[in-house]
Amino acid sequence: MKNSTLRIVMYLMVIGSATFAISGCDSVSRSADISPGSQTGTGGSMARFAITGNTLYIVTRQSLDVYDITQPDQPVKATKTDLGVGIETIFPYKNNLFVGANDGMYIFENAQPQSPRLLTKYTHVMSCDPVVVQGIYAYVTLRNATVCRQFVSRSTLDVVDISNLSSPQLKTSLPMESPYGLGADGNRLFVGEGTRGLKLFDISNPEQPVLKEFREDIPTYDVIPYRSTLIITGEQGIYQYRYDDKDQFDFLSKIPVE
Repeated sequence: MKNSTLRIVMYLMVIGSATFAISGCDSVSRSADISPGSQTGTGGSMARFAITGNTLYIVTRQSLDVYDITQPDQPVKATKTDLGVGIETIFPYKNNLFVGANDGMYIFENAQPQSPRLLTKYTHVMSCDPVVVQGIYAYVTLRNATVCRQFVSRSTLDVVDISNLSSPQLKTSLPMESPYGLGADGNRLFVGEGTRGLKLFDISNPEQPVLKEFREDIPTYDVIPYRSTLIITGEQGIYQYRYDDKDQFDFLSKIPVE
C-alpha cells in the first residue's frame, strides 16, 4: 500500500504540472496565484518536489535541496539546507516556499530561487503536515494515529494567518476525522479524508471554513483543483472529476495504479 500510494502521489504531481503547462501562460490557476514564467506546474499538497523557473526543489526527510535545471538533462545541485528530521512536503506560492514537517511549517523567502532564505518556522505538536496557501492564509491538515503523531488523538484542519510571514498566527482549528492532502480554489477548500472520502469547505470567510459537502463515495488522499476540475489520488489510481458552481461532481476519468 505504501509503495502504491507513493507512485500515485508522484503521478499526481506530474499530471498537475502537465495540466498547467498545457493551459498556457495566459490561463493561470486561481488556486495558485502564479506569476507567468515563475512557477512551473501545480502540484498536490503532499508533493515532495516543486519547480520554479529553472530551479528544482526537493525535500528529503532532513533537508531542502535546490538544483539548477537550466539544462534539464544535467541538473546541478545549488544549495542544501538542513532542517532536522521529519520533513514531508513542499508547496511553492508566489515568492515563497512552504515546507511541511512533522512538527511545523517552514517558510522560505524565494526571491532568489537558487538561494531560498528561511524566514520562520511555525510550530505545532508532532503531526503529519500537508499545507496549501491561498492569499494570506495557509491551510494545514494534522492527522492523528500516524507514525508522526502516535500520542495525539486529535486530527484537525488549521487556518494560519501568514500576512506577516515572519510571525504566522493560528486563526482556526477545526476537528477532522483523518485528513490527508488538500487544495484551495477561490472560495472552495477541498480536503481528502483518505478512505473516508472528500470534504468540501466554503472559505468565503478564509478564517472560518464551513463544511458544505462530504462525499464519502470519493476516497481522497491528495487533490489538485484546477479550472473546475479535480485531480484526485484515490485508493486504486488517479481520478478526475468536474465540479460546477452548484458544487456538483461529475466523474471524468481514471488512471488505475496498482
